Amino acid sequence: MSDGPVIVTGAQGFIGKALCARFAESQRSHIGLVRGPIEGADSKRSLQPIGDLAIAPEAELESVLEGASAVVHLAGRAHAMQQQADDEARFHAANVVATERLARAALRAGVSRFILASTAKVHGEATEPGKPFRADDPYAPADAYARSKVAAEQALLATCRETWMRPLILRLPLVYGPGVKGNFLTLLDAVARRAWLPLGAIVNHRDLLYVGNLVAVIEALLDERTPAAGAWLVADGESVSTRDLVRNIAGAMRIAPRLVSVPVPLVEMAASLSGREEQLARVAGTLEVDCAPIWALLGSRPYTPSDGLIATVRWWRMRHAI
Repeated sequence: MSDGPVIVTGAQGFIGKALCARFAESQRSHIGLVRGPIEGADSKRSLQPIGDLAIAPEAELESVLEGASAVVHLAGRAHAMQQQADDEARFHAANVVATERLARAALRAGVSRFILASTAKVHGEATEPGKPFRADDPYAPADAYARSKVAAEQALLATCRETWMRPLILRLPLVYGPGVKGNFLTLLDAVARRAWLPLGAIVNHRDLLYVGNLVAVIEALLDERTPAAGAWLVADGESVSTRDLVRNIAGAMRIAPRLVSVPVPLVEMAASLSGREEQLARVAGTLEVDCAPIWALLGSRPYTPSDGLIATVRWWRMRHAI
Protein backbone atom coordinates (compact mmCIF):
# COMPACT_ATOMS: atom_id res chain seq x y z
CA MET A 1 0.00 0.00 0.00
CA SER A 2 1.22 3.54 -0.74
CA ASP A 3 2.44 5.94 1.93
CA GLY A 4 -0.40 8.40 1.35
CA PRO A 5 -2.78 9.38 4.14
CA VAL A 6 -5.74 7.29 5.20
CA ILE A 7 -9.04 9.10 4.69
CA VAL A 8 -11.51 8.58 7.55
CA THR A 9 -15.12 9.63 7.03
CA GLY A 10 -17.28 10.21 10.09
CA ALA A 11 -14.16 11.30 11.96
CA GLN A 12 -16.20 13.03 14.66
CA GLY A 13 -18.35 9.98 15.36
CA PHE A 14 -17.88 7.50 18.18
CA ILE A 15 -15.74 5.08 16.15
CA GLY A 16 -14.13 7.80 14.05
CA LYS A 17 -12.79 9.65 17.09
CA ALA A 18 -11.26 6.46 18.49
CA LEU A 19 -9.69 5.55 15.14
CA CYS A 20 -8.23 9.01 14.50
CA ALA A 21 -6.89 9.17 18.05
CA ARG A 22 -5.09 5.87 17.47
CA PHE A 23 -3.74 7.08 14.12
CA ALA A 24 -2.42 10.24 15.81
CA GLU A 25 -0.84 8.15 18.57
CA SER A 26 0.87 5.83 16.08
CA GLN A 27 1.74 8.76 13.78
CA ARG A 28 -0.14 7.28 10.85
CA SER A 29 -0.85 9.95 8.26
CA HIS A 30 -4.60 10.52 8.01
CA ILE A 31 -7.29 13.04 7.16
CA GLY A 32 -10.61 12.98 8.99
CA LEU A 33 -13.57 14.13 6.92
CA VAL A 34 -16.37 15.89 8.76
CA ARG A 35 -19.59 17.59 7.62
CA GLY A 36 -18.63 21.10 8.66
CA PRO A 37 -16.07 23.17 10.57
CA ILE A 38 -15.46 22.04 14.16
CA GLU A 39 -15.30 24.97 16.55
CA GLY A 40 -12.09 24.91 18.54
CA ALA A 41 -10.78 21.86 16.66
CA ASP A 42 -7.07 21.16 16.96
CA SER A 43 -5.47 21.48 13.52
CA LYS A 44 -3.18 18.59 14.38
CA ARG A 45 -6.17 16.27 14.21
CA SER A 46 -6.28 16.84 10.44
CA LEU A 47 -10.03 17.39 10.23
CA GLN A 48 -11.37 18.60 6.90
CA PRO A 49 -14.96 19.75 6.25
CA ILE A 50 -16.53 18.07 3.23
CA GLY A 51 -20.26 18.57 3.70
CA ASP A 52 -22.84 15.89 2.93
CA LEU A 53 -21.12 13.02 1.09
CA ALA A 54 -24.37 12.25 -0.73
CA ILE A 55 -24.40 15.64 -2.46
CA ALA A 56 -20.82 16.98 -2.31
CA PRO A 57 -19.43 17.45 -5.85
CA GLU A 58 -17.62 14.27 -6.90
CA ALA A 59 -14.76 16.37 -8.31
CA GLU A 60 -14.29 17.80 -4.82
CA LEU A 61 -14.33 14.32 -3.30
CA GLU A 62 -11.77 13.15 -5.83
CA SER A 63 -9.55 16.12 -5.02
CA VAL A 64 -9.64 15.32 -1.29
CA LEU A 65 -8.85 11.66 -1.97
CA GLU A 66 -6.00 12.33 -4.39
CA GLY A 67 -2.82 10.68 -3.11
CA ALA A 68 -4.60 8.77 -0.33
CA SER A 69 -3.61 5.19 0.36
CA ALA A 70 -6.98 4.03 1.71
CA VAL A 71 -10.46 5.10 2.72
CA VAL A 72 -12.12 4.05 5.97
CA HIS A 73 -15.78 4.88 5.48
CA LEU A 74 -17.49 5.21 8.86
CA ALA A 75 -19.94 8.00 8.07
CA GLY A 76 -23.59 7.22 7.55
CA ARG A 77 -27.04 7.25 9.06
CA ALA A 78 -27.19 4.93 12.07
CA HIS A 79 -30.07 2.76 13.17
CA ALA A 80 -32.76 4.66 15.05
CA MET A 81 -35.30 3.17 17.45
CA GLN A 82 -38.07 5.51 16.29
CA GLN A 83 -39.08 4.77 12.71
CA GLN A 84 -40.08 7.56 10.35
CA ALA A 85 -42.12 7.53 7.16
CA ASP A 86 -39.14 8.57 5.04
CA ASP A 87 -36.62 6.20 6.62
CA GLU A 88 -35.97 4.33 3.38
CA ALA A 89 -35.08 7.52 1.51
CA ARG A 90 -32.98 8.93 4.35
CA PHE A 91 -31.02 5.71 4.84
CA HIS A 92 -30.58 5.27 1.08
CA ALA A 93 -29.10 8.74 0.65
CA ALA A 94 -26.80 8.60 3.69
CA ASN A 95 -25.64 5.00 3.39
CA VAL A 96 -25.97 4.01 -0.26
CA VAL A 97 -25.61 7.14 -2.38
CA ALA A 98 -22.79 8.48 -0.21
CA THR A 99 -20.89 5.18 -0.30
CA GLU A 100 -21.26 4.79 -4.07
CA ARG A 101 -20.13 8.35 -4.80
CA LEU A 102 -17.19 8.12 -2.40
CA ALA A 103 -16.12 4.77 -3.88
CA ARG A 104 -16.23 6.14 -7.43
CA ALA A 105 -14.16 9.17 -6.39
CA ALA A 106 -11.67 6.93 -4.56
CA LEU A 107 -11.27 4.74 -7.63
CA ARG A 108 -10.60 7.74 -9.88
CA ALA A 109 -8.13 9.09 -7.31
CA GLY A 110 -6.14 5.85 -7.36
CA VAL A 111 -6.95 4.69 -3.81
CA SER A 112 -5.89 1.06 -3.38
CA ARG A 113 -8.28 -0.13 -0.64
CA PHE A 114 -11.64 0.91 0.71
CA ILE A 115 -12.84 -0.22 4.18
CA LEU A 116 -16.59 0.03 4.72
CA ALA A 117 -18.23 -0.18 8.14
CA SER A 118 -21.40 -2.22 7.73
CA THR A 119 -23.56 -4.18 10.16
CA ALA A 120 -24.12 -7.81 11.12
CA LYS A 121 -27.81 -7.02 10.69
CA VAL A 122 -27.46 -7.44 6.92
CA HIS A 123 -27.95 -11.14 7.78
CA GLY A 124 -30.98 -10.59 10.02
CA GLU A 125 -31.98 -9.49 13.50
CA ALA A 126 -31.31 -12.68 15.44
CA THR A 127 -29.57 -16.04 15.37
CA GLU A 128 -30.36 -19.42 16.82
CA PRO A 129 -28.19 -20.35 19.82
CA GLY A 130 -24.95 -21.90 18.64
CA LYS A 131 -25.56 -20.93 15.01
CA PRO A 132 -23.79 -17.61 14.51
CA PHE A 133 -23.99 -15.56 11.36
CA ARG A 134 -21.16 -16.27 8.92
CA ALA A 135 -19.86 -13.85 6.32
CA ASP A 136 -21.06 -16.07 3.47
CA ASP A 137 -24.62 -16.31 4.83
CA PRO A 138 -27.29 -14.81 2.57
CA TYR A 139 -28.57 -11.31 3.08
CA ALA A 140 -31.76 -11.09 5.16
CA PRO A 141 -32.17 -7.43 6.23
CA ALA A 142 -35.23 -6.74 8.35
CA ASP A 143 -35.43 -2.93 8.35
CA ALA A 144 -34.58 0.18 6.34
CA TYR A 145 -31.19 0.57 8.03
CA ALA A 146 -30.05 -2.97 7.28
CA ARG A 147 -31.41 -2.79 3.72
CA SER A 148 -29.41 0.38 3.13
CA LYS A 149 -26.25 -1.33 4.37
CA VAL A 150 -26.84 -4.27 2.02
CA ALA A 151 -27.19 -1.83 -0.87
CA ALA A 152 -24.07 0.07 0.25
CA GLU A 153 -22.04 -3.15 0.30
CA GLN A 154 -23.29 -4.08 -3.15
CA ALA A 155 -22.52 -0.62 -4.51
CA LEU A 156 -18.95 -0.81 -3.22
CA LEU A 157 -18.40 -4.30 -4.61
CA ALA A 158 -19.79 -3.26 -7.99
CA THR A 159 -17.54 -0.20 -8.11
CA CYS A 160 -14.44 -2.23 -7.26
CA ARG A 161 -15.19 -5.15 -9.59
CA GLU A 162 -12.32 -5.74 -12.04
CA THR A 163 -10.35 -2.77 -10.67
CA TRP A 164 -7.26 -2.39 -8.48
CA MET A 165 -9.24 -1.04 -5.51
CA ARG A 166 -9.74 -3.68 -2.84
CA PRO A 167 -13.12 -3.61 -1.01
CA LEU A 168 -13.00 -4.63 2.66
CA ILE A 169 -16.36 -4.78 4.42
CA LEU A 170 -16.62 -5.00 8.22
CA ARG A 171 -19.99 -6.23 9.51
CA LEU A 172 -20.32 -5.08 13.09
CA PRO A 173 -22.56 -5.94 16.05
CA LEU A 174 -23.14 -3.37 18.80
CA VAL A 175 -19.88 -1.45 19.34
CA TYR A 176 -19.08 -0.10 22.82
CA GLY A 177 -16.26 1.77 24.48
CA PRO A 178 -15.39 5.28 25.68
CA GLY A 179 -17.74 7.73 24.00
CA VAL A 180 -20.49 5.17 23.36
CA LYS A 181 -24.04 6.45 22.91
CA GLY A 182 -27.48 4.94 22.45
CA ASN A 183 -28.72 1.86 24.28
CA PHE A 184 -25.36 0.94 25.76
CA LEU A 185 -25.01 4.36 27.39
CA THR A 186 -28.58 4.08 28.66
CA LEU A 187 -27.69 0.74 30.23
CA LEU A 188 -24.56 2.20 31.84
CA ASP A 189 -26.63 5.01 33.32
CA ALA A 190 -29.28 2.60 34.62
CA VAL A 191 -26.76 0.29 36.28
CA ALA A 192 -24.88 3.24 37.79
CA ARG A 193 -27.99 4.72 39.38
CA ARG A 194 -28.81 1.23 40.68
CA ALA A 195 -32.14 0.98 38.92
CA TRP A 196 -33.94 -2.32 39.22
CA LEU A 197 -33.74 -4.02 35.82
CA PRO A 198 -36.28 -6.78 34.92
CA LEU A 199 -33.68 -8.76 32.96
CA GLY A 200 -32.75 -11.49 35.43
CA ALA A 201 -34.74 -14.22 33.65
CA ILE A 202 -33.43 -13.45 30.16
CA VAL A 203 -31.04 -16.11 28.88
CA ASN A 204 -29.58 -15.12 25.53
CA HIS A 205 -26.25 -14.76 23.73
CA ARG A 206 -25.14 -11.52 22.11
CA ASP A 207 -21.84 -10.69 20.49
CA LEU A 208 -20.46 -7.21 21.17
CA LEU A 209 -17.39 -5.38 19.90
CA TYR A 210 -15.07 -3.18 21.93
CA VAL A 211 -14.03 -0.16 19.86
CA GLY A 212 -10.37 -0.83 20.66
CA ASN A 213 -10.63 -4.24 19.01
CA LEU A 214 -12.33 -2.68 15.98
CA VAL A 215 -9.56 -0.10 15.66
CA ALA A 216 -6.99 -2.92 15.79
CA VAL A 217 -8.82 -4.76 13.00
CA ILE A 218 -8.85 -1.66 10.81
CA GLU A 219 -5.14 -1.09 11.44
CA ALA A 220 -4.37 -4.70 10.53
CA LEU A 221 -6.33 -4.47 7.27
CA LEU A 222 -4.46 -1.29 6.39
CA ASP A 223 -1.10 -2.92 7.13
CA GLU A 224 -1.83 -6.31 5.55
CA ARG A 225 0.01 -6.53 2.23
CA THR A 226 -2.82 -8.20 0.32
CA PRO A 227 -5.90 -8.56 2.53
CA ALA A 228 -8.64 -10.74 1.10
CA ALA A 229 -11.35 -8.62 -0.48
CA GLY A 230 -14.88 -9.16 0.76
CA ALA A 231 -16.73 -9.14 4.06
CA TRP A 232 -15.63 -9.90 7.61
CA LEU A 233 -17.75 -10.26 10.73
CA VAL A 234 -16.04 -8.64 13.70
CA ALA A 235 -16.72 -9.10 17.43
CA ASP A 236 -14.89 -9.57 20.72
CA GLY A 237 -15.27 -13.33 20.37
CA GLU A 238 -17.07 -13.96 23.67
CA SER A 239 -20.85 -13.69 23.50
CA VAL A 240 -22.62 -12.58 26.67
CA SER A 241 -26.16 -12.69 27.96
CA THR A 242 -27.85 -9.39 28.71
CA ARG A 243 -28.17 -10.50 32.34
CA ASP A 244 -24.44 -11.16 32.60
CA LEU A 245 -23.63 -7.93 30.78
CA VAL A 246 -25.45 -6.04 33.52
CA ARG A 247 -23.51 -8.00 36.13
CA ASN A 248 -20.21 -7.31 34.35
CA ILE A 249 -20.92 -3.59 34.07
CA ALA A 250 -21.84 -3.46 37.76
CA GLY A 251 -18.66 -5.34 38.60
CA ALA A 252 -16.57 -2.82 36.65
CA MET A 253 -18.37 -0.07 38.56
CA ARG A 254 -17.77 -1.93 41.83
CA ILE A 255 -21.43 -1.94 42.77
CA ALA A 256 -23.99 -4.70 43.17
CA PRO A 257 -26.24 -5.30 40.16
CA ARG A 258 -29.97 -4.92 40.66
CA LEU A 259 -31.64 -7.58 38.56
CA VAL A 260 -35.19 -8.78 38.92
CA SER A 261 -36.16 -12.17 37.46
CA VAL A 262 -39.44 -11.20 35.83
CA PRO A 263 -40.88 -13.99 33.64
CA VAL A 264 -40.04 -13.22 30.02
CA PRO A 265 -43.70 -13.32 28.84
CA LEU A 266 -44.53 -10.56 31.33
CA VAL A 267 -41.58 -8.48 30.14
CA GLU A 268 -42.75 -9.00 26.55
CA MET A 269 -46.29 -7.95 27.48
CA ALA A 270 -45.04 -4.79 29.16
CA ALA A 271 -42.86 -3.98 26.15
CA SER A 272 -45.83 -4.46 23.83
CA LEU A 273 -48.05 -2.17 25.88
CA SER A 274 -45.39 0.54 25.93
CA GLY A 275 -44.46 0.20 22.26
CA ARG A 276 -40.98 -1.08 23.02
CA GLU A 277 -41.11 -4.49 21.34
CA GLU A 278 -38.18 -3.68 19.08
CA GLN A 279 -36.08 -2.39 21.96
CA LEU A 280 -36.79 -5.55 23.97
CA ALA A 281 -35.90 -7.76 21.01
CA ARG A 282 -32.48 -6.10 20.85
CA VAL A 283 -31.98 -6.69 24.57
CA ALA A 284 -33.47 -10.15 24.95
CA GLY A 285 -32.73 -11.75 21.58
CA THR A 286 -29.70 -13.79 20.55
CA LEU A 287 -27.29 -12.46 17.94
CA GLU A 288 -23.95 -14.21 17.48
CA VAL A 289 -21.39 -13.85 14.70
CA ASP A 290 -18.51 -15.99 13.53
CA CYS A 291 -15.52 -13.68 14.00
CA ALA A 292 -12.89 -16.47 13.97
CA PRO A 293 -11.66 -15.61 10.43
CA ILE A 294 -10.76 -12.01 11.29
CA TRP A 295 -8.95 -12.96 14.50
CA ALA A 296 -7.11 -15.72 12.63
CA LEU A 297 -5.85 -13.01 10.28
CA LEU A 298 -4.69 -10.80 13.16
CA GLY A 299 -3.26 -13.66 15.20
CA SER A 300 -4.55 -12.34 18.52
CA ARG A 301 -7.27 -10.18 20.05
CA PRO A 302 -5.80 -7.06 21.68
CA TYR A 303 -8.50 -6.58 24.31
CA THR A 304 -10.78 -8.87 26.29
CA PRO A 305 -14.40 -7.89 26.99
CA SER A 306 -13.33 -7.21 30.57
CA ASP A 307 -10.68 -4.76 29.31
CA GLY A 308 -13.31 -3.08 27.17
CA LEU A 309 -15.84 -2.69 29.98
CA ILE A 310 -13.24 -1.35 32.40
CA ALA A 311 -12.17 1.28 29.85
CA THR A 312 -15.80 2.18 29.14
CA VAL A 313 -16.70 2.52 32.81
CA ARG A 314 -13.57 4.61 33.43
CA TRP A 315 -14.74 6.97 30.66
CA TRP A 316 -18.26 6.99 32.13
CA ARG A 317 -16.91 7.99 35.54
CA MET A 318 -14.82 10.81 34.05
CA ARG A 319 -17.87 11.98 32.10
CA HIS A 320 -19.84 12.20 35.34
CA ALA A 321 -16.86 13.43 37.39
CA ILE A 322 -17.23 10.70 40.00
